[in-house]
Amino acid sequence: MPARWLFPAPDAGCAVELSAALGVGSLLGKVLAARGLTDAERAHRFLHPSLTDLYDPFALRDMETAVARLLAAIAAREGILIYGDYDVDGTTAVVLLMTAIRLAGGSAFYHVPHRLKDGYGMRSSVVEDAAARGVKLIVSVDTGIRAAEVVKRAAELGIATIVTDHHLPEAELPPALAVLNPNRSDCGYPNKDLCGAGVAFKLAQALLERSGRPAERVARVSESLLKLVAIATVGDIVPLTGENRAIVKLGLDGLSDVRNIGLQALLEVAGFARGASIGARQVAFQIVPRINAAGRMDTAQSAIELFLTTDPARAHELAKQLHDQNVDRRQVEAAICDTCQGLPADASAAALVYYAKDWHRGVVGIVANRLMDRLHRPVFVLGRNEDDGMAQGSGRSIPAFDLLGALESMRDLFVRFGGHKYAAGVTLDPARVDEFRRRFNAYAAARLSAEDFAPRFEIDAVAELGEIDEAAVADVLTLAPFGHGNRAPLVAVRGVEVAAPPVVMKEKHLRIAVRQNGRSLTLKAWNFSARAAEFAPGARLDVAFELEDDPYSAARGYAPWSATLKDARPAQT
Repeated sequence: MPARWLFPAPDAGCAVELSAALGVGSLLGKVLAARGLTDAERAHRFLHPSLTDLYDPFALRDMETAVARLLAAIAAREGILIYGDYDVDGTTAVVLLMTAIRLAGGSAFYHVPHRLKDGYGMRSSVVEDAAARGVKLIVSVDTGIRAAEVVKRAAELGIATIVTDHHLPEAELPPALAVLNPNRSDCGYPNKDLCGAGVAFKLAQALLERSGRPAERVARVSESLLKLVAIATVGDIVPLTGENRAIVKLGLDGLSDVRNIGLQALLEVAGFARGASIGARQVAFQIVPRINAAGRMDTAQSAIELFLTTDPARAHELAKQLHDQNVDRRQVEAAICDTCQGLPADASAAALVYYAKDWHRGVVGIVANRLMDRLHRPVFVLGRNEDDGMAQGSGRSIPAFDLLGALESMRDLFVRFGGHKYAAGVTLDPARVDEFRRRFNAYAAARLSAEDFAPRFEIDAVAELGEIDEAAVADVLTLAPFGHGNRAPLVAVRGVEVAAPPVVMKEKHLRIAVRQNGRSLTLKAWNFSARAAEFAPGARLDVAFELEDDPYSAARGYAPWSATLKDARPAQT
């Protein structure tokens, strides 16, 4: 279906008032008004968050109990196990708590499952091994909220458990000593969108506060830890609004002065010069994939070791290893994605399930995300676990569809499942994959309309090309960091003229020059080569484009921003 352009309700007066009150240009005023930031004071706090905008960690239910037990374990020199997960959210959460416990005078060791051998979640066998090592306390990070049986087993072995997680809980919480999760029904914590590392950071903050450190020292350590929390928050694709925005904004600002030798080595292999300004998009596409590559292609322990090591040579060795694994991951991912796109397509399908026994299960989640973006439908991609013969994989969803709700409706199909509205994972018998495909499609077809499958472009501002100058773009970029829940501003300009034939870049991309009333603008159009005929010189078009920070352009001496075309259509009145 043709893409739908959704325009904001016109309110020129509000935009003008905001521009005047904040001392910014008209373009930013329009964007703020369109996004509901109509109060000047609230808009200012949004644009300029500070450490004081973070909520009190003790607002999380069970925090007092969790901190008291951790301090007792540290004082008694008890064995403490941090039980993490293998993605960027889980691995950084492990590092955060390991660091906080060390600063509080204790020590701990960690376990992260092997994605391909163990799958997602906590295992009783790991708890039993921990008991044999004398562990008396387990703290889960980014996992555990649906691990009731494992928590029970720990209690039988005399081990207390603190669960820190952000995934949606079942009707009954695991019987842990403390459960830190903003999404538990009886928790009043204001930010329900913390990622797993965000919850772990809150525990780290609370632990350091109660360990007797001066408030100034706790604030400095918190600012340092926010660098990893920001990376995890971007990587876990949670909304970048409210407290999450403050976390990412402050954390990204800190990436220009990195003291952790592992993080600095990772930035170097990702191509960043020391002291470079790094945005959320660069984190999402250059830093997060390298951290995730460890858990996708082998074991995530190398990612954790990278951030904990104090040996510069070892840090560079591990960073190079993650870089090489990411190269391998991209090749494997591209091959699976090409295979899926080459399969016969059912145009009537409302939701899709792809499965092949030889697909690498470490990358199926990324493939599902790419297919969802291209097909605008909920998608699962599954591979086969050679150890137990089960089909395992991940799904991604469009905004109009609750993925976890769909799985809850057919829970009899799965050995295990979990996740949230937009992303989930499943394990099931391969003999039931066809049934899963049928039931998943039927569930989606009953709840989605044709309009839900059409790409949607929410326009933030309608402007003239004359309004798009250096000062206006600089204003708009104060809305960064951009990501889920706070996307890059989308500007529509009506009735532009294509000024020259489009330039093809790398066979599939275009560079398009447009003009209006004497003002010209060059648009980058990724994956638009198939639409090149629409951009004949002299064509009159409406264009919708995002304004983004562009450090590569700046490094070459050009403007430090770019306009990325998202859609175009014949000019309409």
